[in-house]
Amino acid sequence: MVGLTQVMENEAFMAFASYATIILSKMMFMSTATAFCRLTRKVFANPEDCAGFGKGENAKKYLRTDDRVERVRRAHLNDLENIVPFLGIGLLYSLSGPDLSTAILHFRIFVGARIYHTIAYLTPLPQPNRALAFFVGYGVTLSMAYRLLTGRLYL
Repeated sequence: MVGLTQVMENEAFMAFASYATIILSKMMFMSTATAFCRLTRKVFANPEDCAGFGKGENAKKYLRTDDRVERVRRAHLNDLENIVPFLGIGLLYSLSGPDLSTAILHFRIFVGARIYHTIAYLTPLPQPNRALAFFVGYGVTLSMAYRLLTGRLYL
C-alpha cells in the first residue's frame, strides 16, 4: 500500500496539486466576481437578495437579468463544467506515473487555456478566441484520459 509520504514524493502529483490549486483559486474568484457584479449592478436572481434595496414592488425592479452579470456567470459555469473533469482525470493521471515533463506540460496548458478562456469571455474577445481556449483545455483533459486508458488502466 502506498503511504502519504510516497504520494508527496511523487513529483507529478505535486505538480498536479500546484496547478489544481491555481485553477481552483481562479474558479473561486469567478464566484466572487459574479457576486460583485450582481451587487454593483444591483441585479439579483432571488427576491430575498433584494431586501437591502427596498421592499415590495420597489425591490422587484432589482429582480432582473443583466448581460454583464450573465456573462460572468456563464464563464463561471463553463469553469465548473471543465475544471471538475480535469481534476478527476488529472489526479488519476498524476498518480499513474507519467513522465514529469509531459505531465507538467498538460497541467500548464490546461491552466493557461482556462485563464485565457476567462479573459476571452469577460473582455469579450471576438470568436474564435474563446472557442480555441475551450478546445485546447478540453483536448488536454482528453489527452490525459487517453494516456490513462491506453497505458495504465486494465480494461
